[in-house]
Amino acid sequence: MAFDSKRMTGGGGMTTVQTLKAVCESSLRRIAASAAAMAIAILVQLNCVSPAHAVLEVDVTRGVVQPLPVAITDFSGAQPDEIKVGQDIAQVITSNLRNSGLFAPIDQAAFIERSINFEGQPVFPNWRVINAQALVNGRVTRQPDGRLQVEFRLWDVTAGQHMTGSKYFTQPANWRRVAHIISDAIYERLTGESGYFDTRVVFVEESGPKNQRVKRLAIMDQDGANLRYLSSGRDLVLTPRFSPSSQEITYMSYASGTPRVYLFNIETGQTELVGTFEGMTFAPRFSPDGQRIIMSLNQGGNSNIFTMDLRTGRTTRLTNTPAIDTSPSYSPDGRRITFSSDRTGSEQIYVMGADGSNAQRVSNGDGKYSTPVWSPRGDYIAFTKQAGGRFAIGVMRPDGSGERILTEGYHNEGPTWAPNGRVLMFFRDIPGAGGGAQLWSVDITGYNERRLQTPAWASDPAWSPLMK
Repeated sequence: MAFDSKRMTGGGGMTTVQTLKAVCESSLRRIAASAAAMAIAILVQLNCVSPAHAVLEVDVTRGVVQPLPVAITDFSGAQPDEIKVGQDIAQVITSNLRNSGLFAPIDQAAFIERSINFEGQPVFPNWRVINAQALVNGRVTRQPDGRLQVEFRLWDVTAGQHMTGSKYFTQPANWRRVAHIISDAIYERLTGESGYFDTRVVFVEESGPKNQRVKRLAIMDQDGANLRYLSSGRDLVLTPRFSPSSQEITYMSYASGTPRVYLFNIETGQTELVGTFEGMTFAPRFSPDGQRIIMSLNQGGNSNIFTMDLRTGRTTRLTNTPAIDTSPSYSPDGRRITFSSDRTGSEQIYVMGADGSNAQRVSNGDGKYSTPVWSPRGDYIAFTKQAGGRFAIGVMRPDGSGERILTEGYHNEGPTWAPNGRVLMFFRDIPGAGGGAQLWSVDITGYNERRLQTPAWASDPAWSPLMK
């Protein structure tokens, strides 16, 4: 696919005292075509000023932050359909940045400059007067072959300089995904961290009376859009988990009357039985390279941890104790495993080598610890903690130090990490006969807790890696 390349450069980064030292050469990448997502070709042209030198850099490691005021204009277009898509893209970007808790999009009613010539520069005083510190504008153009060309630019209003810009080509139906990709580019440029907007969440949707819930697998964009169902609800399904290396999930199903582990390829819709195991199977997860599954098997009254090589079907036992060892999760480098065990009397978190060696207890607080999940960054382990009749979601370092509770309530459980390791999603059960589970998210500082809207009750969320 051929492109006319135009370099989109600026006068510098987010600073008034440093000038641009380097400009990235344009590069072209393709986002793979699939049944679920049409191909997107991306022409990315970046200003290479390091975010570490940015005056307006957003610090994502602090607790309560002062969100950065950002103005996001409707993307311009020459034809009515281009204008409509441009408005929709701007709305999705606005929603993504606001929901992150790090940005405060300014109401468009306050804008003095309603439109910006995409080939020129904004009139920066018009944006400074409404307290905008960053500015996003863009353009949508329909190509002769029917595809859309979507361009955007990010500006430092304080310094009056261009920061970054990109050009995307996609089928019209895929405009929402382009908006997520642009949101990720803005987030990364302003925070120095990778984004998480171009992702999906698989979960268990629950409907019907509380004592007779119908559970089926569902998947949606991280913002709740594009919901679709992956199972019919005829059979009980539990604990879906994404592969960290592909758009594939593993889950448990009682389709045969006994729990079995399955693989589901989201791109093709194909389901594959991993294997039939003696005893009960619990909480399957992928290894970081996607080549193995780790799980716990209940045999003879106790539960131990096993791995299965998906290429050979070979199963290896990692623990052999009379206790209940469950909920295993690999470190991102694949060298260690965290899991929960009651081998000392109460359920606690342990870390051991990937071969099952040198298991060490790392949790030290009061209460019971469960569902440990290693961060994609490797710096934290998330967990569920039960103490005093309440359930909390927290994080600790892999050695058990630095434990922090992020949120607590009647029944919180099942944390899952965004691929950038800065946001957690979990489910919260609402008490009462008419209650049910809801999906919530919170960042690792305990800030910006919010509910994700789903059509019905929802539990067991699992965040996907960034789409490719």
